[in-house]
Amino acid sequence: MSLIQKLYDAQENKDLEKYNEVLSEDYYWLQHSTGKHITREELGKWFMSDDAPRTENQRIIYENDEIGVVHSFVTFKDGSRQAVLIVYIIKDGKIIRSETGATNIPNK
Repeated sequence: MSLIQKLYDAQENKDLEKYNEVLSEDYYWLQHSTGKHITREELGKWFMSDDAPRTENQRIIYENDEIGVVHSFVTFKDGSRQAVLIVYIIKDGKIIRSETGATNIPNK
């Protein structure tokens, strides 16, 4: 099973232990909209909470031992939606960083 699929399965099942097995202790998400680095602990708390966004149509476009690229649609608690492209940087069998690009989707 792919590393990214393991991450998504852990998120969907709200399994923090398995989630942390996939992400390096030094992992961070570079949030381009703010420039902020979000740590594994911060991201894990958010994804395991009731405020976690709902992800749909998740597609792993490419993955090897160094990089993964994913596209999905995300709906946030406030009802806003985004199309999201995520790049995962992988080292020594763990995800060490992710960066996202997002496009807002107008509400119908």
